Amino acid sequence: MIALPASPRAFTHSTWIDIAPYYEALAAEPLSPETMDAWLAAWSLLEELVDEAATLASIDYTCDTSDPVKEAAHLRFSMEIAPLMHEQQVRLARRLLDSGYTRADLETTIREFRTDAELFREESIPLFSELEELDAKYEKITGGFTVEWDGETKTLQQLQPYLKSRDRAERERAFRLMSAPYVDQREALADLFDRMFALRSRIAANAGADNFQQYVYRAKHRFDYTPDDVRRFHDAVKQTVVPAVGRLLDYRRRRLGIDVLRPWDLSLTPDRIDPLVPFKDVGRFVDRAQRIFDCVDAELGRDFRTMASERLLDLDSRQGKAPGGYCTTLQHRGRPFIFMNAVGIADDVNTLVHEAGHCFHAFLSNPLPLVWQRGTGMEAAELASMSMELLAAPFLAEPNGYYDSDAVRHAWIEHLEDILFSLAHIASVDAFQSWIYTSGAGHDRDARDAAWLEIRARFEGGVDWSGLRPERVARWFRQLHIFLLPFYYIEYGIAQLGALQIWRASIEDHPRAVARYKRALSLGGTRSLPEIYDVAGAKLVFDAETMGDLVALVEAKIAELRAGDGDSELAA
Repeated sequence: MIALPASPRAFTHSTWIDIAPYYEALAAEPLSPETMDAWLAAWSLLEELVDEAATLASIDYTCDTSDPVKEAAHLRFSMEIAPLMHEQQVRLARRLLDSGYTRADLETTIREFRTDAELFREESIPLFSELEELDAKYEKITGGFTVEWDGETKTLQQLQPYLKSRDRAERERAFRLMSAPYVDQREALADLFDRMFALRSRIAANAGADNFQQYVYRAKHRFDYTPDDVRRFHDAVKQTVVPAVGRLLDYRRRRLGIDVLRPWDLSLTPDRIDPLVPFKDVGRFVDRAQRIFDCVDAELGRDFRTMASERLLDLDSRQGKAPGGYCTTLQHRGRPFIFMNAVGIADDVNTLVHEAGHCFHAFLSNPLPLVWQRGTGMEAAELASMSMELLAAPFLAEPNGYYDSDAVRHAWIEHLEDILFSLAHIASVDAFQSWIYTSGAGHDRDARDAAWLEIRARFEGGVDWSGLRPERVARWFRQLHIFLLPFYYIEYGIAQLGALQIWRASIEDHPRAVARYKRALSLGGTRSLPEIYDVAGAKLVFDAETMGDLVALVEAKIAELRAGDGDSELAA
């Protein structure tokens, strides 16, 4: 069997010429039932090593998009190496498929390999490389956005606390400044998306798909639900979530004492004069997170302590850093990494807890022997993260958490409200992406903007956007998933509904719910999506009846928390 380097660092400066011989050796290795397990292990190790080298380059770049050396290293892996690796991965997968070899813990992996082989087209390799280059341009443009605020240069993320100000004029100023760079760069971003759309359409056509949506459902291994199921999801959100959001918005309007809500009225806490400030420095941010995870589960607490001690957290916002947040996995060492842009607001706590859920998934699935067994579809990955947000919620209060007894109640209300707002947002983003790739007009930038406004209005009422058409259009330019990860968004909605089911179970028996959660995560990708959800104590939800029950649970909890103020208006 081939000899491989001991560390991913051996591939740090590699080009495809350096990596290709390892794949050639695996392709030439004689196979038999007796040697297949060793061959799979060698192939898995190669994937771990190169993937970790590529992941480290990506981390370095997103942490500092202004560094041309880091950008070049990231692009070398993403544009030059990754597409050629995919070609060789399909080549090796076909060897496995042709051999007829199987075993129970590889059934899901083999099904995914078969789908990848069926979709692969050599002529699409350079198209994927072009897409990677465009992705990097989007990150560079948006990562460089800054604004001036009272004589200081700030990132857009650093304006978020001002959206929670009690001063309505200050909120409006922050909102307009946060939108302005996307409005100003509308043409540049539309140019990028025009090119992305054309490339994705060609990739789909090369694979024999009618459109990119049809292609991507197979490419994302969505074996257990269809576009029709997702349309039912959209309809169920419209029927159950949108009315609940309307009630929340009406409550907010009354509590703020205003005639109409404007978009800059949606982030502050209406029942609390002072904004929630969970931390002022990253040290406290990490320390309190550690205490919270210790309370959720001792094993998960140890895993987070490992993350902190091994410097696998980059949490603060700074200039040049890519926007957003993510968790990624360093496959060879079996360690996850968290990236985010914290500025000291309650949303930061939710983001860290969310990404930590992904980390726990990585830790729990890492003992599985092969790299393909550890990964899951995003529906299961997001179940891990969204469930952790809810499982950690009972421990957010001091002395272990971030908030005093009054603040924690408001933080909890804010999070539950955000679940409902997010479900409506998810439905609109997914419906918009479906329109882009199936309507026949997705190539037209003006038609895209008009469709966004029409779809958004279907799922978002109760807010006055008059005079703000450019800013409302700019919202989809801010949604990096639409640019970088097309159709990666409905997973959040499916997982959120699964997480609510796990939370409902935890209300009755928290330790048992956590134990089931951990068992599901430890399966990695060795079971089907419905099986993973079942082990966790949940099911896939696309219907209005089940969704309505979960929405009612959230609304009831919000009402209970508001009633704690003793204010009749709060209990209304």
